Amino acid sequence: MTVVIGCAAALSLGMYAVLTRRDIIAVLAGAELMLGAANVQLVALALSRGADGAAVSAFALVVLVIAAAEAAVGMALVVTAYRRTRRTRIDEFGEVSG
Repeated sequence: MTVVIGCAAALSLGMYAVLTRRDIIAVLAGAELMLGAANVQLVALALSRGADGAAVSAFALVVLVIAAAEAAVGMALVVTAYRRTRRTRIDEFGEVSG
């Protein structure tokens, strides 16, 4: 039960960061927090249902790899945007232009 409460709290904090922060890095950190909370919740649910430990570990590893790829792509976009505009605030990006 405490895992569910902890995951709900982490997911809520991540969603709060995504919805209220204006800095791109803070938004990415919030998205990573939400992905981590979802991963922990899925593993806890699978283990509580009596799933095989190896299968749960493999699934968690796949989710972590996807989260790492998302973080790498997101940071690459942040670095590119910063190099072009010298800004990292989301509300300062009005349009996407070549």
